[in-house]
Amino acid sequence: GNDNSEALPESIPSAPGTLPHFMEEPDDAYIIKSNPIVLRCKAMPAMQIFFKCNGEWVHQNEHVSEESMDETTGLKVREVFINVTRQQVEDFHGPEDYWCQCVAWSHLGTSKSRKASVRIAYLRKNFEQDPQGKEVPIEGMIVLHCRPPEGVPAAEVEWLKNEEPIDSNLDENIDTRADHNLIIRQARLSDSGNYTCMAANIVAKRRSMSATVVVYVNGGWSSWTEWSNCNARCGRGWQKRSRTCTNPAPLNGGAFCEGMSVQKITCTSLCPVDGSWEVWSEWSVCSPECEHLRVRECIAPPPRNGGKYCEGLSQESENCTDGLCIQDKKPLHELKSQNIETASDIALYSGLGAAVIAVAVLVVGVTLYRRSQSEYGVDVIDSSALTGGFQTFNFKTVRQGNSLLLNSSMQPDLTVSRTYSGPICLQDPLDKELMTESSLFNPLSDIKVKVQSSFMVSLGVTERAEYHGKAHSGTFPHGNNRAFGTIQARNKATYIQNLASISTTSELRTTAVFGHLGGRLVVPNTGVSLLIPHGAIPEESSWEIYLAITQKESSLQPEGTDVLLGPEVTCGPSDVSVSTPFALTIPHCAEVNSEHWNIHLKKRTQQGKWEEVMSVEEETTSCYCLLDPYACHILLNSFGTYALIGEPISDCAVRQLKVAVFGCLSCNSLDYNLRVYCMDNTPCAFQEVVLDERLQGGQLLEEPKILHFRGNTFSLQISVLDIPPFLWRIKPFTACQEVPFSRVWCGSPKPLHCAFSLERYTPATTQLSCKVCVRQVKGHEQILQIQTSILENERETIAFFAHDDSSFPAQLGPKAFKIPYSIRQRICATFDTPNAKGKDWQMLAQKNSINRNLSYFATQSSPSAVILDLWEARHQHDGDLDSLACALEEIGRTHSKISDVTETEVEEPDFNYSRQNGL
Repeated sequence: GNDNSEALPESIPSAPGTLPHFMEEPDDAYIIKSNPIVLRCKAMPAMQIFFKCNGEWVHQNEHVSEESMDETTGLKVREVFINVTRQQVEDFHGPEDYWCQCVAWSHLGTSKSRKASVRIAYLRKNFEQDPQGKEVPIEGMIVLHCRPPEGVPAAEVEWLKNEEPIDSNLDENIDTRADHNLIIRQARLSDSGNYTCMAANIVAKRRSMSATVVVYVNGGWSSWTEWSNCNARCGRGWQKRSRTCTNPAPLNGGAFCEGMSVQKITCTSLCPVDGSWEVWSEWSVCSPECEHLRVRECIAPPPRNGGKYCEGLSQESENCTDGLCIQDKKPLHELKSQNIETASDIALYSGLGAAVIAVAVLVVGVTLYRRSQSEYGVDVIDSSALTGGFQTFNFKTVRQGNSLLLNSSMQPDLTVSRTYSGPICLQDPLDKELMTESSLFNPLSDIKVKVQSSFMVSLGVTERAEYHGKAHSGTFPHGNNRAFGTIQARNKATYIQNLASISTTSELRTTAVFGHLGGRLVVPNTGVSLLIPHGAIPEESSWEIYLAITQKESSLQPEGTDVLLGPEVTCGPSDVSVSTPFALTIPHCAEVNSEHWNIHLKKRTQQGKWEEVMSVEEETTSCYCLLDPYACHILLNSFGTYALIGEPISDCAVRQLKVAVFGCLSCNSLDYNLRVYCMDNTPCAFQEVVLDERLQGGQLLEEPKILHFRGNTFSLQISVLDIPPFLWRIKPFTACQEVPFSRVWCGSPKPLHCAFSLERYTPATTQLSCKVCVRQVKGHEQILQIQTSILENERETIAFFAHDDSSFPAQLGPKAFKIPYSIRQRICATFDTPNAKGKDWQMLAQKNSINRNLSYFATQSSPSAVILDLWEARHQHDGDLDSLACALEEIGRTHSKISDVTETEVEEPDFNYSRQNGL
């Protein structure tokens, strides 16, 4: 009979020692080719033993039985054999594999053995995926994929290099454990060779196609030699220096060094010039010895460049009296000497008198000049400043009692004189503080500018010095809000924003408690977010996770021309680690181009030092960086403090700046202040400006624009143009301002801004129309057209941020993810499974524009899950499920028409996708 459904107990209750006890039970077996297999069964005590296969008794004639007596117990031992042929297995068509078990009888009952399955062993000929040859640079990563042929039992895989087996236990640089793949972490020259994947089971062995791996070395230049001597001994010639492509030399087809191996420059060797005597001097007066002298020098010309010195004497002497040396009983030379001394005294006294008169005249002149200047407290050194442009001014501290002082009762320091060169850029436009070029945008708290006329400028001590004791935490942002803050409306009035709607909090930190279901943490309106995948936190555990942006000055000081491209972000707690990678999103302001930028991810250690984690273009299995145009998405396993550093590798490297103009009325109702910010094009930098402007009562006057600032050392110019001449006027010396390149490129992380002060002629003027021009010299230019009302009640408002996520900084569980969990599981189950046509997780990565460092995903337990986590991080705002569904359809792994799947249908077993609301 058929007792397929019987549950076979280990034993049947009976008196101890009387039921049959199996000394040998049938084992699972494989039929190789056409050879039958033998199943054995041995029990004691046993009167009879019969086999039952697939629920049916095997005929008695097919059994071979042997009996014996156990010498110790004296009980009867019976052993039975049967043969199972390939034909029997092939003819069986059941819901499970072909199986057999034996049943033994004794006087008190029966016992049943375990079921032994019988399968036909085979190994197909063709590999599902053969390894492919590669050419990799030295120290690069090598990943060779191998999927063995289908077989029963499953084939074991072994790798050969040049026909020799590879033992990964003997080489830490090689890993063969990841899904039959061969991974060489850092390629060495010795790793070049032919690699073969061997698959074997009990039936056969199969060899894959050989894959040739070539590890190449690109050539590198040696240092230049010293310049050779000029080849011309006299006149114009040339000299050269050379270098060789030996550091290192190119190997295995590596690229030869680019550039010249020899450089030549022109040179001029100075020709030797021989010296020549000048004409003799006049004869000197007679000496007491009745001789006079004359001299000459070798200076017509002097010897140069190794030329010969003049030949002959440089001095001659001869008798000057023809032997007559006595006159009036005195030598002739004494009489002449007395006459000469008398003439010298007269000349000396005349010169002293003239000098005294000249000094007196000079003192009188200086006194008169100082009296004439006492009415003014400053000298305008460069009067061309009145014509506009970028000028240099020299200001001197005002003397006591000057009527032009704002507060003449205060005593200025008469011992100090200050000179300020460069543009006037103001940190606080209400106080109009002067800035020096060396400490640009750091306010001088004791100086205040007031323009009395177009020719007089006075400097006074401000009465508001106590205001400067507290500097605003962020007067000007560093970032780009391209994807998050671009205002699309075309009506100029809709660009204006009421800053009262922006939160006044200065704490850029978000905290939430997460569990096994994961979730998303966002610092509102900054572009910084953290995605905790489902299953990253152990079950029945909950962690308090925080995400923060460093607002104080960063401890990371870039070297040379390196720049900090985004905020310094901290996530924690740092003492825990997740089981699957989490996704950290950091905005950046670089125009992405690998030919112009080398971007690095750095992490701060517990000792406060910064160490490099990886380069964005680097191949590594420790973490993964995906650089989008406006943000970098990083897959990590450990929390900490991270930052993005950009190393410009050409003058064409572009740092994108957001230009925004704010305005507000000053304390004087006729004055209006324009503040022009040039910040990094990141959402967090823009938010910093927004919060600071709210404190100052500022209004956004025009849609911000993006300026492409190149790393070519040219400065930044900001100017106000086309001011209505009969309604408004701009204060002198402020129409044009210039900021040095180093201040913009490598300056303080605080936002850069310049202030312009406008004055109405009458209070009746309520409309302002002008242009603000921001340009890099010999570079990109942006013009912002200002058309606004200076009265607050006439403004129209619109939100600053296209994606205002301040209302939900933390999302927990399924609501944090765009892809329903049941659909996500089906995608992973489908794409993680190897496929002969190559339609697997690698194709999924390619369709989602992930084409680099695929070895990182190959080391994950579920590559598809990590790819989908990365997709969730990239699409937290748009949730573009339609494009993901289209990508899956292109791969050809979906078999049904896309249909609606809402959140209430998460448990639906069908593998459907929603074009509108979800997958």
